Amino acid sequence: MKSKLSSQKTSFCQTHKASLLCLYVILIMAIQFGLNAQSFYNINNIQKIEVSFYQSNWDYILDTAKAGKDGYLISKWVKINGVQFDSAGIKFKGNSSYNLNNNKNPFHIELDHVKNQNYQGYKDIKLSNGFKDPSFVREVLAYNIANKYMTSPLANYAQLYINNVYIGLYTNVEAITKTFVNNRFYSSNNSFFFMDNFNCNLKYNGQDSAFYTAYTIKSTTGWKNLIALCDTLNNKPASIESILDLDRTLWMLAFDNLLVNLDSYIGGPAHNYYTYMDNNRRFNPIVWDVNEAFGNFNNAGGGPALSVSQMQVMSPMLHGTDPNWPLISKVLADPKYKRMYYAHYKTMLNENITNNLYVTTAQTMQAVADTAVQSDVYKFYTYAQFLSNINNNVTSGPQTMPGLTVLMNPRASFLQSQTEFTVTSPAISSVSVVSTPSLNTVITFTANITNANPSSVYLGYRYLKSDKFNKLAMFDDGLHNDGSALDNVFGATFTLTAAQIQYYVYAENNNAGKFSPERAEYEFYTLYAVQTATPGQVKINEFLADNQGDVKNEYNMYEDWIELYNSSASPIEVGGIFLTDNFSSPFKFQIPQNTIIQPNGFLIIWADENPSTTTYVHSNFKLAAGGEQLMLSNSSGTVLDSISYGAQQTDKSMARCPDGTGSFTVATFPTFKQSNCAISVEELAGKTNLLKIYPNPGNDYVTVRNSSSEKVILEVFNTLGELIYSSEIRNEQLIQTQNWVPGVYFVRCGMSTKKIIISH
Repeated sequence: MKSKLSSQKTSFCQTHKASLLCLYVILIMAIQFGLNAQSFYNINNIQKIEVSFYQSNWDYILDTAKAGKDGYLISKWVKINGVQFDSAGIKFKGNSSYNLNNNKNPFHIELDHVKNQNYQGYKDIKLSNGFKDPSFVREVLAYNIANKYMTSPLANYAQLYINNVYIGLYTNVEAITKTFVNNRFYSSNNSFFFMDNFNCNLKYNGQDSAFYTAYTIKSTTGWKNLIALCDTLNNKPASIESILDLDRTLWMLAFDNLLVNLDSYIGGPAHNYYTYMDNNRRFNPIVWDVNEAFGNFNNAGGGPALSVSQMQVMSPMLHGTDPNWPLISKVLADPKYKRMYYAHYKTMLNENITNNLYVTTAQTMQAVADTAVQSDVYKFYTYAQFLSNINNNVTSGPQTMPGLTVLMNPRASFLQSQTEFTVTSPAISSVSVVSTPSLNTVITFTANITNANPSSVYLGYRYLKSDKFNKLAMFDDGLHNDGSALDNVFGATFTLTAAQIQYYVYAENNNAGKFSPERAEYEFYTLYAVQTATPGQVKINEFLADNQGDVKNEYNMYEDWIELYNSSASPIEVGGIFLTDNFSSPFKFQIPQNTIIQPNGFLIIWADENPSTTTYVHSNFKLAAGGEQLMLSNSSGTVLDSISYGAQQTDKSMARCPDGTGSFTVATFPTFKQSNCAISVEELAGKTNLLKIYPNPGNDYVTVRNSSSEKVILEVFNTLGELIYSSEIRNEQLIQTQNWVPGVYFVRCGMSTKKIIISH
């Protein structure tokens, strides 16, 4: 749907008669949310979702299904912003938000219920009906805040039409599915739970999974891991960081408490969150169902419902000593964790509430939604209440929906008066690296830190976003390249073993903690031991636009692919540059950060609209076999490489030879992630015959056999293209792999390359 933003802003501004405010709101909108109209969750564009059912009594059928086995009704088609999908599964969702008598119930649309199809990579669409929110901003605003500090869903607005009838404006929330966790945690088959029922409080109930029926498992297995989490949290809390991402947990607890989001873990029901175990064997909590944030749910547990005035002064240590909420009482019993919790809490408070950003953001969102709300005949509140609820309470029957400012402005004043918010925190500045970094050299990180306990300063660092942060003590002793002893410059020294490193600094005194950057660990500093791509260094080297039988992606599907080539003698960072199949839309796909191509190395980008993994990058577009365009450019618009191509042959790639500089010609054989310039028929055939590896998958060792009698170089690369092993081989060689991290690797021997999997 084309955006009606300009008319909505005009209507909103005329209604409020505040032109200067509206201009400011519009400016904030443009800066804060960006102008990328491509995204399904872009706040600037209300999505248009149309559903066509064969049945005219679809509402009755969906009500019946909701009362029964909660099955899906198959649509004739679903259109999203004009893109049509056949045979999607549709059903009502929700608990208190669903009602048999509603004309506007919440929906779950499953695009791939029958066919393998998606919209911009999204298969599940969750639409919330705003049943307890006159302002129509609570859910979108809360997720907007959460996404600054932790892994959480995206959200915006969508207008829903069924059988050509406008049902109303909905909140469009990204579903937490295997696709979601794969995009965020780079895996999808680990232990995965939905805490949707009451009392998902992580109390330990013994080793029998029958005592954990409140939890809904979303993975094939995982009960033992969930029970281990509950056991560790309740009985061995000193070891909690081994099985729980503590930082994400602290952010979630601070978020729920600050925004008085009591229909969550911290409230009476102790539910409404997901948890997923990443490849580091740690559970990650993910907030969900925040439509009653900002005081619309007042059951804090352990007593009567809270009034608005009680929510204004709700303690940041709610349930701090209550064993029925062990994620709070056990974790925050540790003084260090408690100081970290308050550091995160203060950051969130200062960046969103005390500076009044939440109000201007809410007004921005209302400006977007304005016209759609006015025309929504099935909305639960009047248009006047929609306009009023940011600054005024709205009462409907026994329920009072607090005005956002009525609740949050006094709450901010209350919090700022509490001791934990008034004590002096450490000050951290000038976080830097002493020398120019390069691979396999000793580097030193330093920071100026005052008002901290010298023994409580550390550097958190990791090499990949999928890794957990290691913690290395920083010293002010004059022995760690930190200058003179006791000069308030702290240093930490170690060998840099990867092309890039992500890091932050933490310090604390007896009263407070401090992170730098303040949003750590969710945000961090990044140091590159490689240079970023410049024109002439990285080229489109090969592409296959009609893959019917060449190679499969990690999803076991034949899909189109594009190969980039680094023509330089140094590692090149290509994360952040753009790839497109349309010259008029240069910023269509941005390569993920920290994507590195080794010297004279190759990077494969699957053009298949699938989510990226730790194995490969996947673009949000496919290649047209009938011919189109390809262009690589940077954020300033400088074109790094481009090509226009015509109709393609099945399983025949277009490739440059020499790599990176030659003209594109039809390749005899596609040369996936290897040189296009084979020098003999044997080498071309060697794509499958010259190199053998066994066992594959391997465990503690693999044997590599090369059929050539000549001595050649054997190299092994990880999925980032980093060289981890190199030697000469004539016929056969045993490689010890017991110390390798489990995962996918690529073995290159001469002109042949094969993939191996190591699993310990």
